[in-house]
Amino acid sequence: MNKKLNTVFFIIGATVFNLICIVLLMLISLVLISVIFKDNLSPAALSILLMVLFIGSIAGTFLIYRFILNLVSRRLDLEKYFLPLFKKKR
Repeated sequence: MNKKLNTVFFIIGATVFNLICIVLLMLISLVLISVIFKDNLSPAALSILLMVLFIGSIAGTFLIYRFILNLVSRRLDLEKYFLPLFKKKR
């Protein structure tokens, strides 16, 4: 496989990984919220809490992805396998 195909597969795999992480973090958060509050929230507070959980799961996924990518980049030379996504300015 060449660098271009490796880069495409990496982007697709990273996107799928991010989506799975977002869903898992949302489900875990929803289970914790349902256990903690046990139907004692008003609908307005619940909708605000769901928005906060969604944004929090996106931020958490970003942190998890960044941590894993740092671990991989320490062990592998990513420039050897992937094309640069952004070209440097002259």
